[in-house]
Amino acid sequence: MSATIRKKRLSPKAIEAMKGERPIASLTAYTTPIARLLDPHCDLLLVGDSLGMVLYGMDSTLGVTLDMMIAHGQAVMRGAENACVIVDLPFGSYQESKEQAFRNGARIMQETGCDGVKLEGGEEMAETVEFLVRRGIPVFGHVGLMPQQVNTVGGFRTLGRGDEEADRIRRDAQAIANAGAFAVVIEGTVEPLAREITAALAIPTIGIGASAACDGQILVCDDMLGIFEDFTPRFVKRFATLAPQISDAAKTYAQEVKARSFPGPEHVMGAKPRS
Repeated sequence: MSATIRKKRLSPKAIEAMKGERPIASLTAYTTPIARLLDPHCDLLLVGDSLGMVLYGMDSTLGVTLDMMIAHGQAVMRGAENACVIVDLPFGSYQESKEQAFRNGARIMQETGCDGVKLEGGEEMAETVEFLVRRGIPVFGHVGLMPQQVNTVGGFRTLGRGDEEADRIRRDAQAIANAGAFAVVIEGTVEPLAREITAALAIPTIGIGASAACDGQILVCDDMLGIFEDFTPRFVKRFATLAPQISDAAKTYAQEVKARSFPGPEHVMGAKPRS
């Protein structure tokens, strides 16, 4: 019997090499079952700090902790065999100093086995990105709308409409690329600017609420799957609408429990099936 050959996951370098080759398909993942379902189809799975809002019902990502990111990173790694897996550094875990960023980035990689970390920021974080990359931690950048800085930019809004703001985002993206990031998310940025940045950078851009011209796209998996009924951001396309199906299944289950039609003999241990 021949030994099973386990395929290696895509590396950050492999993602970087996709620039100009083909679009990069990315989604967030937070749990093992979802990672297993998404992994065969995605190039990159991001364990995003968006889990604070998606899974824990927080108003923002600011309350997410390093321990939470590690726990969910471990879960996703159990379900990922093909995709490159990146874990977010949460708010407060890297902004203080490049040394702090390295300690926490190294801990995430050691305890999860993931392929790299993502952090938000532009010119002010370039030195930190370079520090991490030089010490063996691949970095996925994030510019434009940065959820961890939402309180300083006036909420969730589209950025880059004014010349000054657009120029800052250009500088941010270039600084992160120059610092050695293997790719960069462009979020919530006007389309012409995101297109321009994509053409200017040597590394892939991954868009979310940006431009179809980006080198890849990413969505929060729960948004894409239609788990939420109350709100759909403009940049989200629902590829499924699972919320009503989940609700209907729960309703039917509850009705059968209350009517004592579930469980039947076939669902309990040691009982004889109905003839």
